[in-house]
Amino acid sequence: MAVGPLVRPDFLPDDHLVKRLHPAWLVAAVAFVALVGAAGFRATPGVMLHPLHEEFGWSLGTISLAVSINLLLFGLTAPFAAALMERFGIRRVVAYALLLVSAGSGLTVFMRHSWELIALWGVLVGLGTGSMALAFVATVTGRWFVKRRGLVTGVLTAGGAAGQLVFLPVLAVLVEDHGWRTAALTVAGAALLVVPLVLWRLRDHPAELGVTAYGASSSDPAPPAPAVGAARRALGALRSASRTPAFWLLAGGFAICGATTNGLIGTHFIPAAHDHGMAEPTAASLLALVGLFDIAGTIASGWLTDRMDSRVLLGWYYALRGLSLLVLPALFAATVRPSMLVFILFYGLDWVATVPPTVALCREYFGTSGPVVFGWVFASHQFGAAIAATSTGLLRDRLGNYDLAWYIAGGLSISAAALSLLLLRTRRSAATPTPVPVPA
Repeated sequence: MAVGPLVRPDFLPDDHLVKRLHPAWLVAAVAFVALVGAAGFRATPGVMLHPLHEEFGWSLGTISLAVSINLLLFGLTAPFAAALMERFGIRRVVAYALLLVSAGSGLTVFMRHSWELIALWGVLVGLGTGSMALAFVATVTGRWFVKRRGLVTGVLTAGGAAGQLVFLPVLAVLVEDHGWRTAALTVAGAALLVVPLVLWRLRDHPAELGVTAYGASSSDPAPPAPAVGAARRALGALRSASRTPAFWLLAGGFAICGATTNGLIGTHFIPAAHDHGMAEPTAASLLALVGLFDIAGTIASGWLTDRMDSRVLLGWYYALRGLSLLVLPALFAATVRPSMLVFILFYGLDWVATVPPTVALCREYFGTSGPVVFGWVFASHQFGAAIAATSTGLLRDRLGNYDLAWYIAGGLSISAAALSLLLLRTRRSAATPTPVPVPA
């Protein structure tokens, strides 16, 4: 059986190290490393809640507020970052974002007051990580891939999410053996080390290297920088997209997605397990397993997105997640039981499997403005995560346990499945994608 080459016959790269590989794959690899480098700080709240509470006496509600601001800015920055990438380039925006993450993480070692936690964890790191959120993934895949776009979206999404969770055991051990400050400095260093690689190898568009996007059948020159500013571009896309039912259905479902992942499990799973007598490194290892299974689940979701209706996929993902969360309260114990491992496997496969079909639907409904519109949909994801992080911390302070939070999250996930299936009614209007107009 004949196998086609990975590289266009007329492709002549400027570096002999990558002669046999289309540069789109190298760009995707660098983006993957950058996402993992920034993911370390996303893992820190879960392992630092109790150490910060014990050292400074801050309530879990106060610490969760800083996490919520981080999650909220992480989302709200995304559409503006996507517009900035259109105007100033991917490489420049990502490099500055990594520097912000590194500075925000490193400066936490000097904080003494809760407002400093909010300023560093919440504002500085929220802006940095938000500039490398999933809108970054949508921008890279939209520019560099025609074929395998869903699969690459799944791989990059898995890199960011899994990197966040795989960091957890390392950070938990560092916190336990050397203190939370060592963990914070380790994350700062990891983000900083990625900056030279981004400046060296990340490229803004295939035309910079004289090639087309992977799988493209015709020339695709680099688009000119938008005539409008990034803020106007982002807000114009939101104004146009918000007039369609599809946008609100996607945003509503993704808000629930954020509430039931980053806001709830990502922030409060370790403290909840600790409440039942489980050691924090053990609980962190369970979340790391979620990250490992997430890699398989998200890549598989990307593969399915290239072949199935994304609306149906989202319905299944949200419904299965809801059922798993409804049984979670009965699975906590001081030791890891087989039933908990089954939950970890099942939940891990579903962790961010929702991203590839959501990105695909934004591109389907909103055309070339899909990455910017997805940035706003992702902002709703983080808005849901922020509400869940704070409200769950307040519930824990008030009730002394997390049980009600898990039940609410399960019900909300099933509601998100219904919202996704309602998108089937709008499928015909999406048959011919139309770019979202932006004011000149």
